[in-house]
Amino acid sequence: MKQFIYGFVLYIFLVLPPVANVLESIMIIHMHMQMPLLVVTGFLMAKFLQQKFPRFFDKWNGNGVPGILLFSIIWLYWMMPRTMDEALTVQHVELFKFISLPFLAGIPLRDSWKKISLLLKKIFFISFTVIFLGMGMLYIMAPIQLCNNYLLIEQIALGWGFLTTAFCMIIYLFYFRFTDKPAQEV
Repeated sequence: MKQFIYGFVLYIFLVLPPVANVLESIMIIHMHMQMPLLVVTGFLMAKFLQQKFPRFFDKWNGNGVPGILLFSIIWLYWMMPRTMDEALTVQHVELFKFISLPFLAGIPLRDSWKKISLLLKKIFFISFTVIFLGMGMLYIMAPIQLCNNYLLIEQIALGWGFLTTAFCMIIYLFYFRFTDKPAQEV
């Protein structure tokens, strides 16, 4: 119950207009801080909801694949430059961001992660590493401004943020590959 309360309080804090405006004013903070924090709020609230509605989660996400797929679709949607731009200018798109990231990404991620196999976890992790490398290169090397609401220098900073995250994920993959670990870890 404590996790649910922490997640809910964090969610309310992130939804407050002054906080949302500050987090959305800088591109890298919008993508690499606000959006992951929204996913974390759903992740924190998920345990309580899993206990409250166990049959729903077992029926809908029995093996974890539908939840991981939903998380991936929502996360990939929000990584696109156009959707980041529209979240700042179109009210209902911003509302969708505040609903989709915690409830359609964070909750399914927590429910699915324990259910999917180690192979699927590896595929998921490697896929997102490659996507982060690609997005980083896109944001850095694009000769034009991809988001109208942000400066080109902010776009380049976001690209370097993606590349840094991808390199950290690569380091983790090497660490995971070359260390002794239990069979269930990722």
